[in-house]
Amino acid sequence: MTATPSAAPAEPLRWLLRHTAGRTAVAWAVATAAAGATLALPLVLGHTLDLLLGRAAGGRTLSWTAGCAVLIAVSALLETAEDWLTATVTARGTASLRHRLLRQVLAAGPSGARFSSGDLVTRLVGNAADAGAVPAALATALSAVVVPAGAITALVLIDPWTAAAFLGGVPVLAVVLRAFARSAGDCAARYQQVQGRIAARLIEAVDGARTIAAAGTATRETRRILAPLPELSRQGHRMWRVQGRSTAQSLLVVPLLQLAVVAVAGCRLAAGALTVGEVLAVARYAVLATGIGVLVGQLSTVVRGRAAGRRLAEVLACPAPRHGTRELPPGDGALELRGVTVLRDGAPVLRDVDLLVPGGSTVAVVGRSGAGKSVLAAVAGRLIDPDGGVAVLDGVPLPELTRDELRRQVAYAFARPAPLGGTIAGTIAFGADEPPPERIRTAARAARADDFVRRLPAGYATACADAPLSGGELQRLGLARAFAHAQRLLILDDATSSLDTVTERQVTHALLRDVRARTRLVVAHRATTAAGADLVAWLDSGRLRRLAPHHVLWRHPDYRAVFAPDDPPTPQEPPHAP
Repeated sequence: MTATPSAAPAEPLRWLLRHTAGRTAVAWAVATAAAGATLALPLVLGHTLDLLLGRAAGGRTLSWTAGCAVLIAVSALLETAEDWLTATVTARGTASLRHRLLRQVLAAGPSGARFSSGDLVTRLVGNAADAGAVPAALATALSAVVVPAGAITALVLIDPWTAAAFLGGVPVLAVVLRAFARSAGDCAARYQQVQGRIAARLIEAVDGARTIAAAGTATRETRRILAPLPELSRQGHRMWRVQGRSTAQSLLVVPLLQLAVVAVAGCRLAAGALTVGEVLAVARYAVLATGIGVLVGQLSTVVRGRAAGRRLAEVLACPAPRHGTRELPPGDGALELRGVTVLRDGAPVLRDVDLLVPGGSTVAVVGRSGAGKSVLAAVAGRLIDPDGGVAVLDGVPLPELTRDELRRQVAYAFARPAPLGGTIAGTIAFGADEPPPERIRTAARAARADDFVRRLPAGYATACADAPLSGGELQRLGLARAFAHAQRLLILDDATSSLDTVTERQVTHALLRDVRARTRLVVAHRATTAAGADLVAWLDSGRLRRLAPHHVLWRHPDYRAVFAPDDPPTPQEPPHAP
């Protein structure tokens, strides 16, 4: 199987830091400038106070007082700019990360469907937002380090004794920060995992709302969805306890440090070694040097972002198929599976399947539930890559085709198609190429969809959200989309299961005569569908038991047992015999 290499746990964050490097650098520069203004202010205020107490010349005092006002104003402007830039970096980084993740999920397709819908939404929305905040948090944290580092330097320059009093308690602060980072990381990871489980169960219940209502199990489902809530609450409370404990510890250590510095400064003032203004500056620098609150907040953001990054890396590690550079040569759509094996959780779903679908023919794929019919259909058009073997179309292995060539030549219709085109016409046209309006209508007529589409308020221009479609009508739109796009190979995966018998016969008739696709592979559950095919591929427990016409296989009791007991017996003669 061809796949992208697995993403390392920190890879999403490294990519995000590179992607936002320019804006993050500007945010850091502004934050650092704001930190510089904050550091300069105590020294300027202290000197101004000494001038006022010393009754210096009025002009000189006025200049320093004006300088204090300017410095305060500049500091306020820089802090405002810092807030705007960090918010912008976070928003843009989160959006870019979500775009990258969404591209990876869509590129991986069915081969990457290892996550439930709810868990995937949680990762793409909540976890991406946590990870997206990391660059701005790092920039702010780096600038926040400048403040205590600069404050300690200022203490050393003003009076080394006050600096020594402060540095005596720094190891305690370091221990508090380290313990917080370790405990908070584990809490954040567990909290995000429980969030994903709740979201997955919620989306499952929303999808099955009609079944839940019909079964009268709404209360039971509510309990099932909310069953992980106590664990979520425990992890949430644990995070608050960790942060509260770190804050409480810092609140115990920080005032003691500040008190020690002020006490030493007072003694130095009494000894005549410091002025009143210098004592003011020392007291302010002691407060700035113990600014652990800012660091704890930013560190908490980084810890949550790292935990989210590990969950996002799992999405980015999903295998995405790589495409080749070849185009298909002229041919009639001959499809061949050579030794195809597909594993699910280590167990084989398909085992060494060798199948030749002659060009221009219709082959029905039948078998009991779990025989591997849909997996074979997915391999045949390269929705997934097999773990062993290869699928070949007109002599070219599918992995060697370009993406556009593959999707132009092979079209699918499914049991539950998604109306992704916005309008009815857009849904039919949805694909690698947009077919002209006449081909859209021709395909709709072949799929027996034209009549009900014309009855809609705006016909083919009706928005899908304004068109209440039944399951059968939605299937017919899916068939029309496949009919409009298929050129070389058309694959129907249980695409007529919601049609009534009459409509199915009409669609089957059109499939054989009015569709451009030269070769057709049909996953069939009804004997009538199998009888209309040229050949039947009979799957049994993941192996191809036999490839033969339906009337030949019908003689075998195990083959007849594949179909529902009320399926009508079919003639023993070939359906196309003269």
